[in-house]
Amino acid sequence: MSAPILIGCAHGTRSEAGQATIRALLDDVRGALPDVDVREAYVDVHGPTLDDVVAGIEPRGDGISAVVVPLLLAGGYHVYHDIAQAVKGRGDVIAAPPLGPDARLVRVVLERLEAVGASKAATVVLAPAGSSDPRSTADTERTADMLRAAWGGPVRIGYAAGMHPSVPDAVADAKAFGEEEGVVVASFLLAPGVFQERLGESGADSVTDPLSPHRHLVEIVAERYRRACDG
Repeated sequence: MSAPILIGCAHGTRSEAGQATIRALLDDVRGALPDVDVREAYVDVHGPTLDDVVAGIEPRGDGISAVVVPLLLAGGYHVYHDIAQAVKGRGDVIAAPPLGPDARLVRVVLERLEAVGASKAATVVLAPAGSSDPRSTADTERTADMLRAAWGGPVRIGYAAGMHPSVPDAVADAKAFGEEEGVVVASFLLAPGVFQERLGESGADSVTDPLSPHRHLVEIVAERYRRACDG
């Protein structure tokens, strides 16, 4: 019997570069899992929608037909509502946890900080997209705690949209507080898009690139899939 289908489900973006980045990540997953049918889906902005992708999967006689791996860095509404609703009633299609929190994501952030030449004493503003769902906020705070443990200077959180403090507010607060070794915004976004562009307007001394592409993302996606298949 063939392996269950892997559905990589991202948020969606109008950015052509962002769309290409997600598709490249899924291509890398295909390379890591050559015997697995890897499909793309989205919960917002554009298709193919997750609902349509799930509906197009033929049920097996028994066992798991497909695993949805959220290409999302934290839990939240899209994980616990959109994805949960899409697989509800399909006992043969299951959802894996999101990509974060995960220590490997923190290692990617550290590599991105090194790439922009951030001082080890600089203040880092960890910058996720933002969500009003407290479960997403809790995941972001856990990631920030892991980053604090690995970084020599202060670590703050600033949200790219919809949440307080915003990234510009977090940057301004760090500078007003006298954190003089530089303020670096660490993008905690998966791909380019409007949120990444906003980070560049935050007033920080430097801004890191999004997390993808990176081998650790491929590792996490493959691990989430395998663990879901193993029950």
